[in-house]
Amino acid sequence: MTDSLQLLLILLSVAVGVVVMCRILKLPVMLGYLLVGILIGPHALGWIQDAPETRHLAEFGVVFLMFSIGLEFSLARLRSMQRLVFGLGTAQVAATMLLVMFTSLLFGLDWRAGLALGGVLAMSSTAIVSKMLVERAELNTPHGQKIMGVLLFQDLAVVPLIIIIPALTSSTEHIYATLVIALLNAALVLAALLIFGQRLLRPWFHLVAMQKSSELFMLNVLLFTLGLAYFTELAGLSLALGAFVAGMLISETEYRIQVEEDIKPFRDVLLGLFFVTIGMLLDLHSVFSGFGWVLLILLILLPFKAGVVALLARWLAGDWGAAIRSGLGLAQAGEFGFVLLTLAGRVNLLPPDVMQNVLAAMLISMLAAPFLIQHAEVIVRNLTPSAWMDSAMLIHQIAVKSMSSDAHIIVCGYGRSGQALSRFLAMENFRFIALDLDPRRVHEAAAEGKSVVYGDAAKREVLMAAGLMRAKTLVVTYNDKHSALKILHHVNQMRPDLPVVVRTTDDSYIDEFKKAGAAEVVAEVTEGSVMLASQALLMSGVPLSRVIRRVQESRAGRYAAFSGYFRTAQNGADDAGENLQPRFSSVLLKNDSAAVGRKLGELGLAELGVEVNAVRRRHVHGAQPGAEMLLQAGDILVLLGLPEALLVAESRLHKGR
Repeated sequence: MTDSLQLLLILLSVAVGVVVMCRILKLPVMLGYLLVGILIGPHALGWIQDAPETRHLAEFGVVFLMFSIGLEFSLARLRSMQRLVFGLGTAQVAATMLLVMFTSLLFGLDWRAGLALGGVLAMSSTAIVSKMLVERAELNTPHGQKIMGVLLFQDLAVVPLIIIIPALTSSTEHIYATLVIALLNAALVLAALLIFGQRLLRPWFHLVAMQKSSELFMLNVLLFTLGLAYFTELAGLSLALGAFVAGMLISETEYRIQVEEDIKPFRDVLLGLFFVTIGMLLDLHSVFSGFGWVLLILLILLPFKAGVVALLARWLAGDWGAAIRSGLGLAQAGEFGFVLLTLAGRVNLLPPDVMQNVLAAMLISMLAAPFLIQHAEVIVRNLTPSAWMDSAMLIHQIAVKSMSSDAHIIVCGYGRSGQALSRFLAMENFRFIALDLDPRRVHEAAAEGKSVVYGDAAKREVLMAAGLMRAKTLVVTYNDKHSALKILHHVNQMRPDLPVVVRTTDDSYIDEFKKAGAAEVVAEVTEGSVMLASQALLMSGVPLSRVIRRVQESRAGRYAAFSGYFRTAQNGADDAGENLQPRFSSVLLKNDSAAVGRKLGELGLAELGVEVNAVRRRHVHGAQPGAEMLLQAGDILVLLGLPEALLVAESRLHKGR
């Protein structure tokens, strides 16, 4: 017991230290866990031995990883990206696997080992790449969309590969039959789980949720996930496949978000342990003795894989610039590659020395991935002179649009917020130019005659082409912290006098945006709470003038531009006039109310100066109801008028006078 506790403390202390360093250096935490495994594993310091018990725990990390992938699986998202997922994604995985297999034959490996190795190297790191794309505000760019489509297909491709790799160990004469039987078995089990599982899952989860116990709900999620994983293992498949199906079933229910939050701590801790065990597999002595092979695999992996992706992306859709950026983004190995490599090693499909060399090359490629993505722009410009021309054409188009504008407003992002802002600007006859990275949205806006152009607002040259030096105001309408900070940096360098308004979902980054130079930061959650409070006060009978005053006071305290105009009147003078201000009042019609069974227009409420703003009937709201509406017992009438008129109207509704 003491030895086990000592080993656990060693693992935790080293893991915490290395992960903290990764956070400081802004490196993926996964790499920190891998380094921990290398340091304390049996081939380095030897603090923890490669025991079966440790590997069993690590398997649960893979289970929860596959569960998370299944939980994020969305048929709607798959349909919207089907051309990229099943076109470019399928081509990338298939081409990489076949080319790696044929290359392996040249080095004396069996075709089955080569096929397994192809599956391992075909995977890319979703964790590293998606994080880098978000930080660089490139998620919605053409190459960002291609990369995410390929990554989505790679996640799906893991499922059949988990079935195929163990089947490859069969004898040559029976291998095809074994593969067919394994795939048919998997198809039958999956069909049964998907057809019957969904019918049983929803009512059972609903019953558990009705108990309003968070620990019971968590226990139920664990039981369902591990139970399905155990069932698929009994069926001759893998734990990971069952976990993926469990996540996929839950993703189609209303409990997906809650389950995702509940399972996250278990997933992250156990997944960290899995990557620690992967690091423990690496024998540094074998790596140094076969360092030439490691470099050869690495040199084949990075340029080879980047080239395959770039050629396919250029062939299927897109220009050379986006194609090469996509290739550089997907060149590295991925976390699912480790899962498949461990599986191939467990069934003795790959020789130990090949395992070590491939593992080392995968680790180095993942360390190199952030630098490749960061310097992709420079690489693209050096490799494709046409990229300069494409960039120049884009800047020219933006400059042409903004050339005739002076004292205009630059709108960064033309989503829902940007479109709403543009309508207000049009009402005030303000000229504006909007920058957006969604080609479909730009095309639709251009067809309507709107001044919307394709361009990345986070780039200095794009802002300059949009007329930054002549603009009156700049507004960031999309919620992207990193992109907004880049825009503020460029504005502070070139136009420090230009007021910049930034939109954000909450108030977490208000101070950071203000320090970066934002004139104002509008937090949606705060504005939403102000409107929520104002509606609650109105419906509670507070006079309209007082509600408006409270809203003004709230905004004056948060927005410096309003503080000089929202001056609060003296309480006494303001309160004296409140009886002259309209207010809301809700009246519930009872069974004996005089208005029951009568038409709304017959009551003569308008003669009293009272407006029926809405009628709520059994949770059904009717805004501005018509005069022919027949009132029923249980109806709630929302009235708007002066206090005295409201009292008379309420009496008429109940007593008829």
